Amino acid sequence: MALTRDDILNELRRIELPDGPNLADSDMIRALSVEGGEVRFVIEAPTPEAAAALSPVRDVAERAVKSIAGVEKVSVVLTAHGPAAPQSPPPDLKIGRHPTPQQGRQPVAGVKKIIAIGSGKGGVGKSTVSSNLAVALARQGVKVGLLDADIYGPSQPRMMGVDERPKLNKDDKIIPPVVHGVAMMSIGLLVDPDQALAWRGPMLMGALQQLLGDVVWGELDVLIIDLPPGTGDVQLTLGQKTEVTGTIVVSTPQDVALLDARRAITMFKKLETPILGLVENMSAYICPECGHEAHIFGHGGVRAEAEKLGVPFLGELPLDLDVRLAGDAGTPVAAGQGPLADAYAQLAKRLIDSGAV
Repeated sequence: MALTRDDILNELRRIELPDGPNLADSDMIRALSVEGGEVRFVIEAPTPEAAAALSPVRDVAERAVKSIAGVEKVSVVLTAHGPAAPQSPPPDLKIGRHPTPQQGRQPVAGVKKIIAIGSGKGGVGKSTVSSNLAVALARQGVKVGLLDADIYGPSQPRMMGVDERPKLNKDDKIIPPVVHGVAMMSIGLLVDPDQALAWRGPMLMGALQQLLGDVVWGELDVLIIDLPPGTGDVQLTLGQKTEVTGTIVVSTPQDVALLDARRAITMFKKLETPILGLVENMSAYICPECGHEAHIFGHGGVRAEAEKLGVPFLGELPLDLDVRLAGDAGTPVAAGQGPLADAYAQLAKRLIDSGAV
């Protein structure tokens, strides 16, 4: 007999919480999915403090679900919805300096693989793809981090719903906040959100070096790096100074975006950074009223470009209002359920199956 959601929820009802109802009736279970013998769900606590206290409950829940007949694999992500409680004055975190000398490309401590998400131009949804891909990978059991390398225009704090200032450990290293199962770091967490960073190239290079080397990323299967648009100092510094596993190039189907995507691909090839594949974002719009499919920016251009260049085509992602609303609200659409979340789940699975992650 096939597993059902009710089978999982009934087992979770056996787990009592210290100060409330059982786990299944606590309104903290999110994104529960059952596919064959694979079960995935999120435990969403109201605050980061509550999430920390629920870490043992997460382990109990994972063991309990694994014990159900027919369950082959379980992925449980513990995250927090609300902001952290007011704390004492934060430590004095300073970011931005000239780069320190180093010989050749260096790994990032504790990180097995690094995937950079790039684009030749802005406005193609690169940051949206980065955040949703990171969450989708975490939901499939991957230990993942997300670095917002857009120094001038950091957007990941908003998209991931993080506004807490990071803490320092005893060695004065930055501890990244964990949200939606992802360890996330951005310069946007270290500076006033209304402050403009008028930095020249060397300062950008030094800041990127700090965000990679002065952050306690922990043991990660993969670090997703959300690059700024274009082919500038951040891209060059990353390619020349860091052991990058590969890059994913995001583009819309329209010709203007593809022109810039080709430039980005050319740059990555010059830096000897493997191209893991191309993603067509905003590929189609489905009218919620009549179901008509419209190709506002064209369709199929990125697939054709991938075939022309001889690189993998990783898939199409839809243009949908809910994607934008979810990002603005700080809960990426990949953390939920439905066709939009499924599109990112399929992208994540392709990367896992290919060995890129």
